[in-house]
Amino acid sequence: MSIAALLGTLVLLFSFKDDVIVANPLTILWIAVPLFIQTTFIFTLGYFLLARVFKLEYRDAAPSAMIGASNHFEVAIATATILFGLTSGAALATVVGVLIEVPVMLMLVKICLRTQGLFGGEPS
Repeated sequence: MSIAALLGTLVLLFSFKDDVIVANPLTILWIAVPLFIQTTFIFTLGYFLLARVFKLEYRDAAPSAMIGASNHFEVAIATATILFGLTSGAALATVVGVLIEVPVMLMLVKICLRTQGLFGGEPS
């Protein structure tokens, strides 16, 4: 039920923001680039630095870094919609956030899989 509600909210947000997205693609870029930088920075900090400082095994380092880098946009969508409404800029930012977060997180999973040999413990 919650997944259907989230998807329904995304469809509504896109339908309210379609004119903004098409008319101002640079606005989307202004939102997307900092989100990409933030997500990859936090992941890099957690996975390549902190996990090694704390001597985590791969099975702990990868999920910890992924959780740390996640922006939890499902919560952000709900909050922005309730506080500012479906037609707000905050709602637009959360929609762009979802569109950015999914491919970025998949990229980070691929990085984890390729670098699992850097950590102790048995590879997955």
